[in-house]
Amino acid sequence: MQTESIKQVAYRLLDNLPEQATWDDLMYRIYVRQAIEAGLKDSDAGRTVDVKEVRKRFGLNK
Repeated sequence: MQTESIKQVAYRLLDNLPEQATWDDLMYRIYVRQAIEAGLKDSDAGRTVDVKEVRKRFGLNK
């Protein structure tokens, strides 16, 4: 499987922005992309917590 380079991903992010997009719009999309990739890496590495455990830690067991 061939992965996309950062440059390719950046071009795709730019291409998908509306013409009236702002710098903030672009920065937000980059941030979201980074957050998703970090989450996927954590998941692949087994650094996750079961939903039941999260609910218990935050007192949301209802």
